[in-house]
Amino acid sequence: MLDRSSLTRQVKIADLLPTSGSVQFFINRLKQFDISLRVPILRYFCRMGTLFIETALVTIAAILAIVAFNSGFLSGSAWFVTPGILVAAAIAPTAIRRRKFAKIGFNTSQIWYSLTLLGWTCMAVFPAVFFGCWVLKSYGFNLPLRPVLPAGQSWVCWLFYQFMYVAVAEEVFFRGYVQDNILRLTSAVMEKRRTLQCWVSIVVSAACFAVAHMIIQGQIISVLTFLPGLIFGWLFVRTRSLLAPILFHGLANVCYFVTTAAFT
Repeated sequence: MLDRSSLTRQVKIADLLPTSGSVQFFINRLKQFDISLRVPILRYFCRMGTLFIETALVTIAAILAIVAFNSGFLSGSAWFVTPGILVAAAIAPTAIRRRKFAKIGFNTSQIWYSLTLLGWTCMAVFPAVFFGCWVLKSYGFNLPLRPVLPAGQSWVCWLFYQFMYVAVAEEVFFRGYVQDNILRLTSAVMEKRRTLQCWVSIVVSAACFAVAHMIIQGQIISVLTFLPGLIFGWLFVRTRSLLAPILFHGLANVCYFVTTAAFT
């Protein structure tokens, strides 16, 4: 026979055991939680997958369109068509998907910060570019990617084209569209690793920038555009606007032209 103390212990243990109804209730709640947790995750990955595919397809289509115009019967108007393709390729899918486009950075505080950072960057980079060109020329190497002033074109027109067409169009597309989308794609995965997220966007956008130049210009040496692409991407991340990358892009093109002309 069981004594009173053992019976008491059994009753207390039995009271702690869940009944069949409570177990089923817990299972149902777990299923509901699993579904409610799974649906947003699936929606997020579907949205990010769509954004990745869109960015890749738009980039490829833009590059192929530029190549087609440069090699076709409309090659004479490529100077105007190429920037138009890049700007349209950046703005059109963003507007269709109703996403916010990257800021230009025309508010007072952002302009001041962008110009300050731009000044320090120019002072650090341009002397290094001049020194690198001097070293190459001293050892008898030809300077790579020498820009050429088109025959019959004035300095004013060339400068206007470099800033208003080349710099604006390329930065709107490669930083405002490609790099900004990369930041969106990595926002959840690298939320707690902000520095890594920024550098992934910088490197990937610079790689796309270099590959596009290699394909369009048809020469392997164009891979060197990866280096300024890193600086453009860094300026975009630091200022969170396109003003500094656009201005530095134009200034870099002018500086390189003047440098190569000095060593000719």
